[in-house]
This record gives sequence, structure tokens and C-alpha cells, in this order.
Amino acid sequence: MRALVIGASGGIGSAVTQRLSKDRWEVVPLSRSVDGFDVANPASVERCMSHQIGSFDLIFVAVGILAPLWGTPEKALSAIKPEDMTRVFAVNTIGPALILQHVARLLPKDKRGVVATLSARVGSIGDNKIGGWHSYRASKAALNQIVRGAAIELGRSHKQSICVSMHPGTVETPFTQNYAGRHKTVPADEAAANMLGVIAKLKPEQTGGFYDYAGQEIVW
Repeated sequence: MRALVIGASGGIGSAVTQRLSKDRWEVVPLSRSVDGFDVANPASVERCMSHQIGSFDLIFVAVGILAPLWGTPEKALSAIKPEDMTRVFAVNTIGPALILQHVARLLPKDKRGVVATLSARVGSIGDNKIGGWHSYRASKAALNQIVRGAAIELGRSHKQSICVSMHPGTVETPFTQNYAGRHKTVPADEAAANMLGVIAKLKPEQTGGFYDYAGQEIVW
């Protein structure tokens, strides 16, 4: 079995890479720190993705930011800054969309192949009960729509393909350490194991869905 993990140097991406390697998958990791893969730079995405050869049974996209390095998630509409929102969308939405442009070439046509993209429960419009975090929420909601559209398009040529958004839970990583609050957190390795367990059970008829770490479907 062969996997491509994008964002492999991050907390979740690294854990997914290690877990797959322990299970004797052949893993091709891509990251900004090692490969210069900058998801917010279209030329970088094109260069790194176009260099991939062969087919992958799993393509795992583990990229995302809560806010730019110089900012924090907004607590109110009045806190929105156009430049910060632009950066969040560049990483969380546009970058994964550019990655998804390449997956048809990299998935097998004659057997099951999975594309799993990290999203977040707060990207659910129906589940939004407290507001705030406007850029992050909106970028993940937009990502979910991109994944849904990609699943439909892939399904036309790759009948056994599965393309989904996934919520990993609140994971103990530098990404969340300042924002976890009272939310229960789980180690990255546990989150990786949970998501890979869900991925292993997904069926082609579930493509285009939005699932959490326990395999429960999340409302759009």
C-alpha cells in the first residue's frame, strides 16, 4: 500500500506518516520544512505535485492554520482583517484546492483510492452555535465545498474513489495549544490512529462526506 502525506512535518501529518510507516505502508511525505512545499504558493504546489509519480492508495492532506503567525482567530466581526483572512483562505482553502487538481492522476482507476483532507467541525455551518473564528470557520466551510465538488468530479473517472473531509478532534499540537481551552484533547498519534481507522472502513458511496475521528458524519 502506498500513501502520499502532504503537510508531513506538522503534528497530525507527522503522526499519520509514522503510523502508516509502522503499518508497512510506503509513505511519500511532503512538507514545507523538508521539500519547500508551500501550500499558499501555487508555483510550489504545482512543482511538488507534478513531480509525484505512480499511484497512491491514500492521499492525506494535513495542512491548515488557525490564523496567521502574527494574528489570532477573531472573536467578533469587528476583528476581521482582510490581509489575515486572505492568508487563512490561501492556506486552508485555495492550497488544498490546488492540491486536489492533481489527485485524479495519482489515484488508481481500477481499485479503491482515498483522498482525505483535514477540515474541522467548526467549519460546519449547521453546527455553529457560538460564532467567532470567522476566517477559520469560513475557510473550512469553503474547503468542505471544494472537497464535495472534487468527489463528484473524481467519481466520474474513478468509480471506486473516496474523497472526504475529516475532523480529527482537538489534537495536542502546537497548532492548538493556545486555543484548546476546556476541550478534551488527544495526542497526535491517537488522532492519526482514529482517522486512519475511519478511512480504512470508508466505502465509495460515502465519497463527498464530512466525517469525524469516530466515523460519524458531520452536518454541513
